Amino acid sequence: MTTYKDINETITNFPLDPSLEDTHIENHHHHHGGHPHIHSEESLKKITNRLSRIEGHIRGVKTMVTENRACPEVLVQLAAVRGAIDRVSRLILDEHLSECIARAAKEGNIDAEIEELKAALDRFLP
Repeated sequence: MTTYKDINETITNFPLDPSLEDTHIENHHHHHGGHPHIHSEESLKKITNRLSRIEGHIRGVKTMVTENRACPEVLVQLAAVRGAIDRVSRLILDEHLSECIARAAKEGNIDAEIEELKAALDRFLP
């Protein structure tokens, strides 16, 4: 019987899309509400790698469905995907709090940044 721990290890060790292996990401800038968000190369690589693993896992679940695998097996895999999405979401939130919110506080834009985060959390949280 496959356990959640086994599935979690599978996700962690899932091979990345080979086309992403040599991707070089500089500090990335994007704007929300008129103010910049700057993310480090290391942070972006960590997040994109996890998203690539999730993408691969989703493809695997789709294959399971097309192969008529047992519903409980598919549900277990979907639970693992949900957990992986929750973990990458937490990474993004942690990054936002430690980098973007801190930067906004230094620049005097904290109120707008907090309102934007609240709006995002309202859509993100059930």
